[in-house]
Amino acid sequence: MSPAFRSKLKLFGVLALLIGGGAGAWLWMRAGATPPAQHEARPVTVSLGTLKKGDLPVVEEGLGTVTPLADITLRTQINGQLQSLNFQEGQLVHQGDFLAQIDPRPYEASLAQAQGALQKDQALLQEARKDLDRYTKLAAKDSVSKQQLDAQDSLVRQYQGSVATDQGQIDAAKLNITYCHIVAPISGRVGLRQVDAGNYAQVSDPNGLVVITQMDPISVIFTLPEDSLPSVLKRLAAGAELPVAVFDRAGAIKLSDGKLTAIDNQINTSTGTVRLRAQFDNPEGLLFPNQFVTVRITVDTLRDVVLAPQAALLRGAGGAFVYLAQEDGTVAMRPVKIGGTDQAQVQILDGLQAGDKVVIDGTDKLRDGGAYKAAETAAPIRK
Repeated sequence: MSPAFRSKLKLFGVLALLIGGGAGAWLWMRAGATPPAQHEARPVTVSLGTLKKGDLPVVEEGLGTVTPLADITLRTQINGQLQSLNFQEGQLVHQGDFLAQIDPRPYEASLAQAQGALQKDQALLQEARKDLDRYTKLAAKDSVSKQQLDAQDSLVRQYQGSVATDQGQIDAAKLNITYCHIVAPISGRVGLRQVDAGNYAQVSDPNGLVVITQMDPISVIFTLPEDSLPSVLKRLAAGAELPVAVFDRAGAIKLSDGKLTAIDNQINTSTGTVRLRAQFDNPEGLLFPNQFVTVRITVDTLRDVVLAPQAALLRGAGGAFVYLAQEDGTVAMRPVKIGGTDQAQVQILDGLQAGDKVVIDGTDKLRDGGAYKAAETAAPIRK
């Protein structure tokens, strides 16, 4: 094969490739196809929250136990047979209500004896005084000796002492009779009875008759870290009344609102905490003695600060940050400096300002500079 012939074959091959490529491109364009383009990420649908200015309560949270302000074991103050118990177990009673009766007859007999002794000694005293008057008149005329006069005066004083002793025995007997009628020393709920009617009740009985627990008002003793104590003491020293809210064990259901009333005088060195007591009105009995609760005390309120939704706050290796929604449809990772927080919002000290919009849902699919699409219903920050 000659060189000229081989050159012609190569030329025909190149022309065939050009013609085939052009035909393929023409057919593709006729079919509406477009050349492949670089793939662009779809916008992430997110929910937004708007930063606003408002007041932020500074809240400290601790664990506590419902503790009655008074928990009294009702005991008899005298010995005797227990005639009756006039209460139902678990009943709410008021101070002064009649609860139990001790047989008063032995003490009524003692009262009668003391009253009889008093009458006798009063008669003797009256007679001795008359004799003293006569001796005094006779002594003025030197008809009796000074010794007889002094002896009669001493006899009068003895009978006066006997009368006073008798009166004391009468008062003691009357008091014992009063003790036979046992009443409630406080208002509260009675527990299960510790003794049945018919038993011989004694002052030395260790369990008493029944336990009465004050239910309204009631207190909660809770603990806070020692680092939280200075701010609490500072507010109390300024005369502030610190509100306290108590919730169930899970911290979900509010049971009552009250106020701080006392702080313990020592820090527990083993736990680094201090005990505090808060008092609550408890008319419905939602707080029950020894109940385990969650306590939130409002130490202070930050006024007119920039607030962001708590859900917008993220944490990384460089600290706290949020995704700031920008007007061009993208988000920017913005580091922030935070202050106080509560359950729903956080104070922004630096990095954002009021009016900025931040992502509060869908952050797990975002990246810095990524596109976003706002959901139709974005949860607003509560004021």
